[in-house]
Amino acid sequence: QVQLVESGGGLVQAGASLRLSCKASGRTLGPYVMAWFRQAPGKERESVAVITQSAGSIYYTDSVKGRFTISRDNARNTVYLQMNSLKPEDTAVYYCAGRLSVGVSVNPQLYNYWGQGTQVTVSS
Repeated sequence: QVQLVESGGGLVQAGASLRLSCKASGRTLGPYVMAWFRQAPGKERESVAVITQSAGSIYYTDSVKGRFTISRDNARNTVYLQMNSLKPEDTAVYYCAGRLSVGVSVNPQLYNYWGQGTQVTVSS
């Protein structure tokens, strides 16, 4: 069983940067595909970025390409989401998720392990 804990959210102005962290415990993160999802009020949960086990494949949703960077440090059992040039439409609760499988997936139902979420609010 993997426990995931996110941190790094907050309230920032448009154009600012934040770095989210997802620390895993219970198991090593190495075998897991890891992803960041987000959910804004009244909207469905959407995939933001996905990174495979050795970072061989990385996916970004179109709206964050060029602004967000997902990375992982398997030795530290941590996944990161660097968010630059934040926009008000990035406001959401951001969740870290993991699945013990191969390949990129943007379907939240395929992820077995979830963190509790961290709030990101971007003011205009």
